Amino acid sequence: MKTKPPAAKAPLPKFRSDEAAAEYFDTHSVAEVWNQLPEGKPAKPSKALANSIRKRHAAAKSPISIRLGPEQIAAAKKIAAAKSVG
Repeated sequence: MKTKPPAAKAPLPKFRSDEAAAEYFDTHSVAEVWNQLPEGKPAKPSKALANSIRKRHAAAKSPISIRLGPEQIAAAKKIAAAKSVG
């Protein structure tokens, strides 16, 4: 029977408050211990938030097909780039 190896201890101290953590990180860098830090859990939004995001995304974008001349395409790309839109 295989056993799970013990979890690695975090190389950072435990903090009693947010203020203590802020004070620590004002004077310390995590660059030296970055690769030793445990991997965080991925954020999971609530069902309501996920549905809201999905609906907003679907409503905001809908594919269309139109024929444009080369100069119109270039102008549209220039405008899109200026507005940071694909």
